Amino acid sequence: MATRAFKFDTLQLHAGQQADPANGSCAVPIYQTAAFKFKDFHSAELIASGKEPGFEYSRISNPTMDVLERRIAALEGGTAALAVASGAAAVSYAVMNIAQAGDEIVAAKSLYGGTYNLFTSTLPKFGVKTALVDPDDAGNFEKAITPDTKAIFVEVLGNPNMDVIDFEKVARIAEKHRIPLIVDNTFATPYLFRPFDYGANIVVHSATKYIGGHGTTIGGLIVDGGNFNWGNGRYPEFTTPDPSSANQVFWDRWGNDPVLGNVAYINKCRLHYMRDMGAALSPFNAFLLLQGLETLSYRMEKQTSNALRIAEYLEKHPDVAWVSYPGLPSSPYYRQAKKYFPKGASGILSFGVKGGFEKAASFVESTSLFSFLANVGDSRSLIVHPATVTHGQLTEEQRRGAGIRPEQIRLSAGTEDIDDLLWDLEETFKKVFHHNG
Repeated sequence: MATRAFKFDTLQLHAGQQADPANGSCAVPIYQTAAFKFKDFHSAELIASGKEPGFEYSRISNPTMDVLERRIAALEGGTAALAVASGAAAVSYAVMNIAQAGDEIVAAKSLYGGTYNLFTSTLPKFGVKTALVDPDDAGNFEKAITPDTKAIFVEVLGNPNMDVIDFEKVARIAEKHRIPLIVDNTFATPYLFRPFDYGANIVVHSATKYIGGHGTTIGGLIVDGGNFNWGNGRYPEFTTPDPSSANQVFWDRWGNDPVLGNVAYINKCRLHYMRDMGAALSPFNAFLLLQGLETLSYRMEKQTSNALRIAEYLEKHPDVAWVSYPGLPSSPYYRQAKKYFPKGASGILSFGVKGGFEKAASFVESTSLFSFLANVGDSRSLIVHPATVTHGQLTEEQRRGAGIRPEQIRLSAGTEDIDDLLWDLEETFKKVFHHNG
């Protein structure tokens, strides 16, 4: 077959997969096994030490997960990926892989509540501090960088306020200071945005969301851009022998693999943190996520279109105080959204109802088609009150710092008919505000 750079819709179906050599299965088989039989003693030693590729134990790697990892790496334009048990595990491992006691992270303050809590409450217990900054001014990231800073962390679209940073500016700041830019691309997916194209170095996903797409499966992904020099002197754990991995020097072994290129970061994460801490994705969940990936582009087109229509409707509604959706011309992020998200600004938006917390609580309880639950990215439309649920573990002061307001409601547009979704919202307004329109 002639060499060709396949496009997204083709890659989401075929990347990383060959027909099963045992029986020719077209679908990716579920290798529901804990371990794999070694061919001989010598191959066991090479695979167990990570010196040669192969499968040893499903906590570390598995053929079903391998296809998922290769596929997301192809879609993101990275060199390799690691599938893990959840999006939270992906964020945790992505940071732990490069930061240790005494190190610091600089992050946008407009983060999902669980990630905010990781940076402000959990990682400090292990000696890793985080400076949270207002991401609207890229210069704030640079001002917060110190000699101990090991990474900049941002979300592709702030959760739940849907703010858009200037990725190119922040990537240049990270490059100037010889630190990686880590981007949580959950809300956009590689269909709407590929962070590596704008200078990012590591991408993480909660695959639970749009990648899975059906609200059935918890999973996370870490993607290595293969575009960062881990041998620049700031990351000695990559350039000195690692006792947890047979004293391999990851930069020497994996910094310039003749086939894969620079995969030092992802192999260190797999052979150190996944091996030792074990937040492994199950083979069956990997299979379900692969099913979701096969229709990702089609779902994203519909959900993004529905979200824009909903945002336009809400912006004109008399009972709505404000709407946050970067696809609206009135949004302060509209210009950057058009630059970075030309296919659309995802299927998630926030809005505030007049009447404050009480009206917001009544609203989220009163919808018919929008399900009140803590998730986004389902084919079904979803609704939640961020201050109570996604950021409920934070203090009131922390919620204010993250821009979470008591009247705020987050919607995740599904693939339902847009007229039915707008009907549901209108009926809910009538019920909550006791009038006809």
